[in-house]
This record gives sequence, C-alpha cells and structure tokens, in this order.
Amino acid sequence: METFHLLSAGIAQVLQWQDLLAMLIGLVIGMAVSVMPGLGLVMGVVLALPFTYTMSLEPSIILLTAIYMAGTYAGCFTTILYRIPGEPMDVPLLWDGWGMTKRGEAAKALGWALVAALAGGLVSSAVMVALAVPLSKVALSFGAPEYFAAVFFGLTTVVALADNSLTDALISMCIGLFVSTIGVDPTYGSERFTFGQSILMNGVPYVMVLVGAYGFGEILAKIGQGVKIENRPAAGGVETRFPKLREIWAIRATFLRSSVLGTLLGIIPGAGATISSFISYAIEKQYGKRGKDIGTGIPEGIVAPQIASTASVAGHMVPLLTLGLPGSGATAVILAAFLLHGVQPGPFLFQDPKSTLVVYTILASMFIAVIGMCLLGFLWIRVVIRVLKIHQGILATLIVMFALVGAYADRNSLSDVWIVVVFGALAWVMGRFKLPVSPMVLGAILGPIAESSFTRSMITFHNDWTIFFQQPISASLMGAALLSLAIPAIRAGFGRIKPRRRARTNLQETRSTLPSQ
Repeated sequence: METFHLLSAGIAQVLQWQDLLAMLIGLVIGMAVSVMPGLGLVMGVVLALPFTYTMSLEPSIILLTAIYMAGTYAGCFTTILYRIPGEPMDVPLLWDGWGMTKRGEAAKALGWALVAALAGGLVSSAVMVALAVPLSKVALSFGAPEYFAAVFFGLTTVVALADNSLTDALISMCIGLFVSTIGVDPTYGSERFTFGQSILMNGVPYVMVLVGAYGFGEILAKIGQGVKIENRPAAGGVETRFPKLREIWAIRATFLRSSVLGTLLGIIPGAGATISSFISYAIEKQYGKRGKDIGTGIPEGIVAPQIASTASVAGHMVPLLTLGLPGSGATAVILAAFLLHGVQPGPFLFQDPKSTLVVYTILASMFIAVIGMCLLGFLWIRVVIRVLKIHQGILATLIVMFALVGAYADRNSLSDVWIVVVFGALAWVMGRFKLPVSPMVLGAILGPIAESSFTRSMITFHNDWTIFFQQPISASLMGAALLSLAIPAIRAGFGRIKPRRRARTNLQETRSTLPSQ
C-alpha cells in the first residue's frame, strides 16, 4: 500500500510543467538521434548531459531517461523501412520487419513495433516498481563467469538462428569476433592487429560495422543486381497500420514471455538491451508457436525483440537506483547526472523520505514516458510512411549519404567513413559466398564484452575454465548455449537420415514388387 502511495505522489510530481517539458524534450531527442545510424541513444544521452547542469535533479533524470526510453523504440523506423538498424538491439527486428516491408506491410510492421514497445515499457515499469529491491539482490550475485555465460549464450543463439548452414554461421561469427579484437588489449594494453595504423588503435566501432554491413552493403548488393528504377511496395492502408485485438491476443504468450525476459535480463548489470533483444528473439524462435516461420516476416519476430529491448530500460534502472550500479552505457551517463547533483544512488535512497520521493518520481516518469513515446511514434508513423513512395534510385542515394554522414558525425573522423565502406564491401562479398552477415555483426558487438568477462574470470579463478560450469547460473546459461548449438545440428542430421530411410523403403518396396526368378 505504501508503494502505491509513493507512486501516486511521484505521478503528481511528474505532472508539473517542468518535468513534463523535460520529458517531452527527451522523447523528441531520443527518437531523433536513434533514427540516425552513427549517433544512437547513448550519444543522445551524452549530448544532453551538459544541459542538465543548471537543472534540478528530477527534470535532469527524467530528461535523460526519456531519451533512453525513446531510443530503444525509434530505431525500428530505419530498421523496418530502410534495413538499417539504428542500434545493435534493432538487428533482430530487421529480419521480420524488413520481410513485412518487402510484402508491402511496412505500416503494419511499424504498428506491431509500437504496440510491443508500449507493452514492454508498461510491464517492465510495473515489475520494476514492485520487485526492484528483491531482483537487485539476484543481479548482485552475477560475477564475471555469469556475464561470459550470458554473452556466450547470446552468440550461440544467433548462430543457431542462421538461415544457412551452421558452419557458415560459425565462420561469419568468427569474422566478427576477430574484428572485435582489433585495437589495444583492454586488460594488458598490447596492440593487436593494428599493423601500425593509428586508425585501428581504438578498435573498430561496432556502430560502423553495423551501418556498413546493413546499410552500405545492401546498396552495393542492389547495385550488383542492377537497381530497378521503381517505387517500393506500398506501405498498406491506414486500417492495417495497427494490429487488431484478436491478433494481439493470438500471440499473448510472446508478449508475456518477452516482457518478463527483457525485464529480468535488463536487471543484470552489463547484459544490455542488445543481449535481451537477441536472446528474446532466439527463445521465440526455439519455443514459439510459430518459431519455424520467424525470419520470414511475421509479427512474433518484431514483437519479441522490441518488447525485450524496451523492457530492459526499466530493468537497467533497478541496479542503478537500488545499488548504484549502471547496467548499460546510457545508465552510466544517468549515474553521472546523479553524481553531478550530489546524489549517490544506492540503498540509502529508500531510507530518506525526500530521496524516496525522488526515486518514485523517476519511476512514475517511466510510465508516462512510455505512453508519450507511443503517442509521438503514432504521429511519426504517418510522416515516415510517406518515405516509401520515394523513387528507389533516389532513396538508395539518400541511404548512402545518410550512412556516411552518420558515420562521420559519430567521432568527426573520416576514418569511420572508410570503415563503413570497407564493411559494406565485406558484407557484399559475404553475400556473394552465401555467408550470413548477422552473426558477424553480433560477434563484433558482443566480442569485447565476452573477452573482458572471460579474461576477468580466468584471472580471478587462476585459469580454471571449469568455473563456467561450477556456478548454478553460469552452468545453466552454458548448458542452454550448448543446447542451442546442438539443436540445429541434430535437426540437420535427422533431415539427412529421413531421405535415406525413405529411399531405402522405396527400394525395398520396388524389389518386393519385382517377379521372383
């Protein structure tokens, strides 16, 4: 009862014009930066941080949290319409979202993404309010072995989801992992694969890999096939923009499963929205009612990753507010905003009545931010859908310009532009050899996290690799990862056995019908 009282007081505080204005500005900024590959939600939060110096604590945190919340959703526009993920978390959304766009159902795909973001945000915010302290204790038990096991599971599930053979997916993922090792070793400080080039000293930014592989690479593939001068498929009528209630009810298990999974993974510091998105997509592929059809352009493939990535925002706020531990890059910036105002997040926030009201004001703002984000997204859809009518040749030129300008704007470096071009060419070559691109991108994204977690585990436990199978949580994740690798191999084996059995059966039936000598 006390929780509802505090939450009501927080809502009343958020409805003041200063906090509402900060939220609106944050939502607009979050949606604007997330549709620009090369910027992204973390960059938006970072750029907004200096403007919070002269603001009070509540509007500052509400502004940054709104940017973070909107950023997990707005990337669906470029992902679904242009096949350019605005953030790594949007990569799973691409496979089914782009499939619906090619069928002329872009408007409905965007509608599913909006409904999923609304559901994920509201459910996770409610869970965060009710279970913040108990769940934060579970997250506190995660060490380096658990982090590595979670990342390893995320890598293997994407390999298992590859359309091509398991071998091709492993090759692609290893290319991405190799890319992630370029630069200076974060643990020992030694240079790796830089070849004396200063451009490679800081490594290869995963954003450039993502933009190059999916944006520039797609254009190169179209040029190789011969760009047809025609319009894109129609986005669909207004009546098909949003799913009907019976359609939502038909996949209610996906909504529930992804909301819970995204929230729980978000609570784990370091897991991030990207891992939540990929794992939720993989779980839906493995155990969903229509798991075999995911990847062909069905709603479940949009709902699962979108819910998980949006739900992870509220999950990330749990360790930040209760333990003072940032769970992602964006929450690290939000932590800096707390410290700039002389407030240290942690358990003591729930002891002082004044600071407790601040906490519940922030929690209440997330409920309102989710609703405001979806209302803004509803209006934005009507504008963005018109882009589909642009001439395909002109649109291809705009996408190339958009990708290169976004790459340059990230660090004001022409080197990043060349990185985008190189990985666009690499994606084109991989496409020619039928190698999937998605495992490579995920390897480049999760490689540094996997390496740092593995190195810390080996240092802490004296190079004992069995530590990953000794702890209950890490052992469960490693077992799930190995199982996700084994299932495609077993299916492929049975797929080869059945035709052989059928051939032997046909041969025996043929022999039985032949007249005896």
